[in-house]
Amino acid sequence: MSAANSAAAEGGRKIVVIDDDPTGSQTVHSCPLLLRWDVQTLRRGLRHPSPLLFVLANTRALLPEAAAERNREIVAALEQALAAERISDQQLLLVSRGDSTLRGHGVLEPAVLAKELGDRFGPVHATLHVPAFLPGGRTTVNGVHLLHGQPVHTTPFASDRSFGFSTSCLDAWLEEKSDGAIAAASVLRLQGPQLDRAAAHRKGEPCADGSNGFTALVSWLEALDGNCAVIVDAERQEQLDALGAVVQQLQGRRRFLFRSAASLINGLVDGGKQPIGPQPLEVGDLVKLRRCDPNGNWLPGLVLVGSHVPLADQQLEALLGESACTGIELPVARIARVLEGSTPDWLLADLELEWLQSMRAVLGRKQTPVLYTSRGELHFGEGQAADRRRLRFGLALAQLTARLVAAFAPQLGYLISKGGITTGSLLADGLGLGTVLLEGQLMPGLSLVRPLPDDGIAGVAGLPVITFPGNLGDGQTLAQAWRLMEQLEAG
Repeated sequence: MSAANSAAAEGGRKIVVIDDDPTGSQTVHSCPLLLRWDVQTLRRGLRHPSPLLFVLANTRALLPEAAAERNREIVAALEQALAAERISDQQLLLVSRGDSTLRGHGVLEPAVLAKELGDRFGPVHATLHVPAFLPGGRTTVNGVHLLHGQPVHTTPFASDRSFGFSTSCLDAWLEEKSDGAIAAASVLRLQGPQLDRAAAHRKGEPCADGSNGFTALVSWLEALDGNCAVIVDAERQEQLDALGAVVQQLQGRRRFLFRSAASLINGLVDGGKQPIGPQPLEVGDLVKLRRCDPNGNWLPGLVLVGSHVPLADQQLEALLGESACTGIELPVARIARVLEGSTPDWLLADLELEWLQSMRAVLGRKQTPVLYTSRGELHFGEGQAADRRRLRFGLALAQLTARLVAAFAPQLGYLISKGGITTGSLLADGLGLGTVLLEGQLMPGLSLVRPLPDDGIAGVAGLPVITFPGNLGDGQTLAQAWRLMEQLEAG
């Protein structure tokens, strides 16, 4: 019996995470990340012994209509894969993973998934919105989402031209992003003290009034109905572990859908009966996954930076200050003019050849090429037409960088890729991968993945790729990750 069927027979769960970029697995390890979602690929993923399965949909790079259709495709294929593996829909827990700084299709995607689940498996009783990413300082307090204590709508992330927003109050954010379809007054809140009382009971600590906080939380969640929207406070992991344990208790009785960042995923697993546990590889062991040539010498690395948030600018500047790194800039405005011109293929091919020659020269000097898009965002105007142009250009740019990196991937020892859309395109389009295995975190929030055997383009077997979110860390984090892979400082 397969691992998935064994889990099914024992009443276990499969937590399937539809991830809108490749960085949402940044708090877990030892599970497969699928870059395709055909039935056979999903079946292989479901057979993996991990309770977690990530499907890297990369929908943040898509227009709303395309993002909605991709979610529908995934659920349709998932229904067939579950049936083929004899896994009941009652054992499925579906998570729509989104950005902890509230960018992306944060209302559209769970709405589409709720309808698909309802049509195929039965009604969703509630959608829980849990954007907390605790290792990155993203918390939700009294219904307000914060980044290191600062309301997230006052940070640069709220000014994203595709996914900007004007409030950190999550009930008002839901109303804003749904164009009023979800009224702020209708949104329920699962409060921090409720979670604290449930967590205290799990640790054997009685509530001051003698009540059972865990049972009270079970009753609260069990009363939800009609796919109501619920925002969840979270400041500590034990709160999310308690929530996960309650969800486990209600499995088969209530169907919940989650739109969350990374931290809830740990709670859904650790709070139940299948703890993730420590990652099997320490940082030093992850670093040693860097590939070598036939003589045992380390192969060179390459860094790709596509993210354009101000934090990424600071991190890039620090990395380019390293004497062993050489930057190769892709001028975004020039690329846009070429793509919108009359002969884009011919002109872009000439530019790609020029950049490839520059990358080859840097590698020939035994330095690390740092391929990066020019800083700042292009202005495409306002309105839906401008949004469509912006997203289309962003995807074309990500595919361009993926092609450039793929040309050198067979001779590399490791890759560091910064930016979710950039990384998604690199893995799927550039390296041609269908599945990668998450080995663990090189630094908090920075995952190292590797291709499965016999997958992808020729010459990428075992290539470590560090997936680096655009919004993570401080000004030195990118340089620190590079230094770790170059073994210039201890892990």
